[in-house]
Amino acid sequence: MASPEPSAAGAGAGGESSSQAAAVEPIRMPTAEEIKGQDIWNNCAVRSVVSGVMGGGLGVLMGLFFGALDNPIMAEEMTARQQIVYTAKQMGRRSISNAKTFAVMGLIFSAAECVVEKARAKHDTTNTAVAGCVTGGALAVKGGPKATCIGCAGFAAFSVAIEKFFDRHT
Repeated sequence: MASPEPSAAGAGAGGESSSQAAAVEPIRMPTAEEIKGQDIWNNCAVRSVVSGVMGGGLGVLMGLFFGALDNPIMAEEMTARQQIVYTAKQMGRRSISNAKTFAVMGLIFSAAECVVEKARAKHDTTNTAVAGCVTGGALAVKGGPKATCIGCAGFAAFSVAIEKFFDRHT
């Protein structure tokens, strides 16, 4: 009678049996709370607001970092206290400015991607390109039509490049 486990000679080069290498776990059904959480996160308004808040937080951190790197023009003539005050004000100004920019950028990109994804009923790189174009164009609209087109193309290309780098859609 044959044994249910293969012998060590028939197990392959690694010496592991095939039953140990191919352990199959049962499918776990999501709980009601998990389904409710997914439904909330699939709402475009919720996703956009969360992205805007997170973008604002990133903008604050970047403003603090880059504001600290600003050197005053008259650094040689300023006392240490004046330099500290100047740097603190620059950090505050930069933080507020970057927070607003990144919050708007996150909100617009997330909203556009979500709306396009729901309209197309597909999850692919085209959604990212369209959302990037909308975001870049919206951020550059004050510069006129030429700036809007360049912003659209540039942000779309950047978004697709990042998407390909992280390879989210296979």
